Amino acid sequence: MQFPQSMTKAILLKRYKRFLADIKLESGKTLTAHCANTGSMSGLTAPGLPVWIWKSQNQKRKLAWSLELVKLPSGLVGINTSRPNQLVAEALANKKIEALKNYSNIRPEVKYGEKSRIDFLLTQEGLPDCYLEVKNVHYSITKGLAQFPDSATSRGARHLDEMGKMCDLGHRAVTIYVIQRTDCTSFSLCEKNDPAYVAAFEAASKCGVESYAYSCAISAQNIELYSELDFVPPQKNQDAN
Repeated sequence: MQFPQSMTKAILLKRYKRFLADIKLESGKTLTAHCANTGSMSGLTAPGLPVWIWKSQNQKRKLAWSLELVKLPSGLVGINTSRPNQLVAEALANKKIEALKNYSNIRPEVKYGEKSRIDFLLTQEGLPDCYLEVKNVHYSITKGLAQFPDSATSRGARHLDEMGKMCDLGHRAVTIYVIQRTDCTSFSLCEKNDPAYVAAFEAASKCGVESYAYSCAISAQNIELYSELDFVPPQKNQDAN
């Protein structure tokens, strides 16, 4: 998918209050951009990092600029947490996700379970309904390894429990972890950051919940789901490099 507007290269000054980032343009002008990410963004907020931002044409927005990409020495990282759902929707429509290519009917944001909402409900005559959850990933503290989550997520654990129940009812349930990084070749869960999520994942897997991890191809012009990554066992007791 193409990014919504032309991207502008700049320098990150600081990220704060979760949704705000102060940016310095190449002209020397400074501005505050919207940061569409509620996570810790560990390793991605150091002052001086090159970034790419874009300007919205929506006059009603409080902040015209949005932070989209951070450049590390090892590669580009997408920080916009709305992108993974868009990327998966595009890949589903184009039959690029092998495990789900036989589904033609795609419904986003469907209520299910107990006060939950699934990212996509996939249906196809002759196949079990498939409940698909998408997770954004940009956390990495070991070279080449992407991990999830970067902080505790009780909501994520609840979703896994609900998806396990869907499997018990005879449906299919799938989690796709979208790695918005160009420098990772494998993926694992991070037990140190959230042991409860890892426990919920293991319980859901026993119920039949499937899990896949996909990398992204990223440039200053576009981003797309690229290839499936190896899913390795949870990493225990790691410290940042």
